[in-house]
Amino acid sequence: MSERVEKARLSAAAKGLASTFENASLEQDASPLKFLFSLYKGNFANLFVSLFFLLIKSAPIYVLPIVTANIINIATNPAKHSISGIWINFFIILIVILQNIPTHAAYISFLSRAVRYVEAGLRSALVRKLQQLSINQHRELPAGKLQSKVLRDVEAVEMMSKQFMIALAPAVVNIIVSFAITLNSSWVVSLFFVLTIPMSITIVTIFRRKIRKSNKEFRKEIEQMSSRVSEMVEMIPITRAHGLEKVEIERIDSTLRNIQGKGYRLDLVEAYFGSTNWVTFQIFQVLCLIFTAYLAYNGEIQVGDVVMYQGFFAMILGSVTGLINIYPQIAKGLESIHSIKEILVSTDIENNSGKRKLAGVRGEFSFRGVELSYPGSEHHVLEDVTLDVEAGECIAFVGASGAGKSTVLNLVIGFLQPTGGKVIMDGIDLADIDLRSYRKHLAVVPQTNILFSGTIRDNITYGLRDITDEQIQRVVDMANLSEFIGQLPNGLETMVGEHGGKLSGGQRQRIAIARALVRQPSIIILDEATSALDNESEFHVQKAMQELIKGRTTFIVAHRLSTIRDADRIVVMKHGRIAEVGTFEELMASKGEFYNLKQLQL
Repeated sequence: MSERVEKARLSAAAKGLASTFENASLEQDASPLKFLFSLYKGNFANLFVSLFFLLIKSAPIYVLPIVTANIINIATNPAKHSISGIWINFFIILIVILQNIPTHAAYISFLSRAVRYVEAGLRSALVRKLQQLSINQHRELPAGKLQSKVLRDVEAVEMMSKQFMIALAPAVVNIIVSFAITLNSSWVVSLFFVLTIPMSITIVTIFRRKIRKSNKEFRKEIEQMSSRVSEMVEMIPITRAHGLEKVEIERIDSTLRNIQGKGYRLDLVEAYFGSTNWVTFQIFQVLCLIFTAYLAYNGEIQVGDVVMYQGFFAMILGSVTGLINIYPQIAKGLESIHSIKEILVSTDIENNSGKRKLAGVRGEFSFRGVELSYPGSEHHVLEDVTLDVEAGECIAFVGASGAGKSTVLNLVIGFLQPTGGKVIMDGIDLADIDLRSYRKHLAVVPQTNILFSGTIRDNITYGLRDITDEQIQRVVDMANLSEFIGQLPNGLETMVGEHGGKLSGGQRQRIAIARALVRQPSIIILDEATSALDNESEFHVQKAMQELIKGRTTFIVAHRLSTIRDADRIVVMKHGRIAEVGTFEELMASKGEFYNLKQLQL
């Protein structure tokens, strides 16, 4: 029960974080600290309780200098004090020290609840946003860079959060308590303590810009390395096939050398920062000792008070030093917040909010003067595309590479939006439809099939529940997978490996076709769906397709013109325009663009 509650709580956290980031105009202007503050909404109670236990558990470091001073004063002036005073001070400090065990555990417990909750929620919010980003945005963002943001940058933000509560908060509390006790004892000594504040601010100001710049450069190099390593892993078969191992190693080594250089410069800046801080405050501590010793020598304070003030000043200096030393870690976290915000506040998303949801579709399409050009380019990928498609009709798109065939399919799927004209489905502008509800009635078999590392059954039934074995067996037969699966020792439960790496290209494509078949779609998108099949497999799959497309609107892109002979109509694309439309026989008889393409394949 508690596990279900925690999962529900995490889901609510992710949704809450995601909704916070939907207001991009607010978050883009927000400072990193304000952004971090917003992450902890709903967890402030845990943080405040943690802070309460922090104050209690830290009592020994506040009480010890006082007890030490008392014992020294008693020992140096036995005429005025009894020996029992030493024992009383001993038992007081003993109790104060022992209570640290339960209170420290409570402090970490409440702190961890908040930090871990935000860490998981932030990663979940990133994943949700990645699912919302437009396809164009995903094409611009390397997979390795995205992985770095989800893993490394979130970890850096988590570490910064911990530093705030484990190092910064205790340091601030120590400074306040030590200063308050010192001020109560001697306002003259407390004024000396105040001098540490402008000195610490000066040191941070001097090094802040260099540390921030070094962290930014180092973070970008890490993202670049992550991206290149991801590419290297995918390219290993090509690298091996062409004997280019040394070339690839040199390419990665070049990136690693850049990281080494940036990391070295970052370490050097932090080293100067830390040593400058240490030397400055050690000098201050010596000056404090001389000053309080001078006061004791003149009889203005007792000898034990020198030790007490030295203890409190050491505590203040240690806290200030700690604050300054964690600044590089905080700077790293702040830079990671900038990195994460690049994704979370991105406005290049597929926005389905408030749009019409569809319970069912007929599959009737109308392209009205559709144009498409990419941002920053005057070249039109599509220009004045006008076409009516009846429900249940099979339309094939052919043409040379770059003619705009796959772009039309991406418009039908909703991956792209026209920059001019309209795509109308069942009398509704596709731009006004909630594409998530619309795509439930689609089945897509892309040119590059995509499998995940699960079983064959998992890949066929991806995203669907309550699929019977009979349904699976039917689509397995239709996709010409029966013989292949029958030869496997684990049948449908065979693991396909990452990206289906244990299977041949044709086998992966047939599994992708079976995945489309099992969905029983109203609209079918086939982008070179049989390109990886041998002639015999293609023949069987084509027969299955003929059964599948009956009564369903089908859009096909094919380079093998023989595979689209039975399409109701063939649309010939050229330079982003429709050059010809007709049946196979009509286009062959006209001896136009389609005829010329066909002749090239003979």
